[in-house]
Amino acid sequence: MEYKGINREWDTLKKDALARKKSAAQFLKEGKIVEAKDTVALLETVIKPFDKVNIEGNNQKQADFLAKCLCEVNPEKIHDLHMVQSVLTLPEHLDVFEKGIAKKLDMSFSGPQAGRIAAFLQEGKLELGAIHTNLELYGRYFVDLTPRVALVAATMADKDGNLFTGFSTEDTPAIVEATKFRQGIVIAQVNEIVDKLPRVDIPSDWVDYVILSPKPFYIEPLFTRDPALITDSQVLRGMMAIKGIYGEYKVESMNHGIGFDTAAIELLLPTYGEQLGLKGKICKNFILNPHPSLIPAIECGWVESVHCFGGELGMEDYVAARSDIFFVGPDGSMRSNRAFSQTAGHYAVDMFIGGTLQIDPYGNSSTATANRVAGFGGAPNMGCDPKGRRHSSGAWLKCGDEYGMNKALWGSVRRGKRLVVQLQETFREKLAPGFVEELDAFALAKNADLPIEPVMIYGDDLTHIVTEEGIAYLHKCENMEERTAAIRGIAGFTEVGLRANPDQTKKLRERGIIKTPEDLGIDISKANRSMLAAKNVHDLVKWSQGLYTPPARFRNW
Repeated sequence: MEYKGINREWDTLKKDALARKKSAAQFLKEGKIVEAKDTVALLETVIKPFDKVNIEGNNQKQADFLAKCLCEVNPEKIHDLHMVQSVLTLPEHLDVFEKGIAKKLDMSFSGPQAGRIAAFLQEGKLELGAIHTNLELYGRYFVDLTPRVALVAATMADKDGNLFTGFSTEDTPAIVEATKFRQGIVIAQVNEIVDKLPRVDIPSDWVDYVILSPKPFYIEPLFTRDPALITDSQVLRGMMAIKGIYGEYKVESMNHGIGFDTAAIELLLPTYGEQLGLKGKICKNFILNPHPSLIPAIECGWVESVHCFGGELGMEDYVAARSDIFFVGPDGSMRSNRAFSQTAGHYAVDMFIGGTLQIDPYGNSSTATANRVAGFGGAPNMGCDPKGRRHSSGAWLKCGDEYGMNKALWGSVRRGKRLVVQLQETFREKLAPGFVEELDAFALAKNADLPIEPVMIYGDDLTHIVTEEGIAYLHKCENMEERTAAIRGIAGFTEVGLRANPDQTKKLRERGIIKTPEDLGIDISKANRSMLAAKNVHDLVKWSQGLYTPPARFRNW
């Protein structure tokens, strides 16, 4: 049999990029530097209709100047763009759709733009590809969602185009590498242009244009929680989690979600954790942004390592001074990396613990509510049982050994299981129930014409739920009926909890599938704010020996 190759050009992407850059050569001043006033014209030259375009939008660091400039291009010249970016935080991220510059979106998280996305979907202003996890979207950058043009942010650059991404590297390496190595174009806004960088995070030959932004890029202190706002209820749930999960399973490696519940746990380690004799046995290795609420535990010697997705405003000096704990370069500053941290969070830790807005009787949970397309960031990557894991640990094996359906599904093979924990108040702010018979995600999927419901963590991955009523050890259940009964048993006076069968709940307590504070030996009268190692932000500053410098909004003393 004779095989014939096809007759085609094999370097069209490279030729196209060179042609675009030739047209844009007029904007180059020194090296790879373009003046800020020429940015819109540059974008109109190097971007073409229907391109896949990435605007670096992270949880914190934003390519905000470039986002504003993209909104100013002529929609007759630039239109029908396919935006591929992990986070949509800024109004400009949606303005490009309103103006007809962009048409399609693939994203991970939207936060404050969630309502607008849902409205745009209904109005036909936006076509949604998928709501990804962070790691999933990064993966697709290297498969079928490779940006043609990437607009990124960095702390510093030199005139040659080398970039220093600094304390909040975040998504930059994943975006740039995917774009540049498939012959795309990379444009970076920077806060400073210097003669010599502290270190080179992105080499110059991966960067095409550097623009000194009129003002430093926007960064949000997303992971800071004021201990003064932690409630007694959150302290109780934290104590239950530490004794009934962390201590019981000897969990050494974990990711904490964002929120006051996990901040409470971090601040309980030097007090309640110490009382239980758990120091040196739990909470050694974290995949976590530099949470200020972790400072007391670090100072008391609980923590051995922290690798970060991004930075946190005010934590720069503290992190630099604790290089035994954080991943700090020879220049003295931390380098975060969201792609690497997400990978570690997916495969290398034993537990994910975080909060949500709604849980249904099957254990499915979501932060997406009616008319809000919020996305989930990295929670689904860390809040799942990674089937590719092959290394063992005590916590992982214990959870797998207890899995109620292990023999039915796994046979005689010994397997472990990731601990996936949801901290949930039965009633949240404004008496919104934390447990519902049907997630709002179902209505959202219908309203926005989504092919699947935006569920953050699927029920079959969830191993534990902690409420003020107790802990449900869902992984120990032998079938769905038991799992549903266990969830109802700790759902309080919500519509889900009111349908609990008291006799069934009692039997589940006897089997250790439900444990109340009483069952755990916790004195509820002692579960209050007095247990916290720091009562306010000022206490955190003192714990840090003055190295932590909180943003102005948190300086309330």
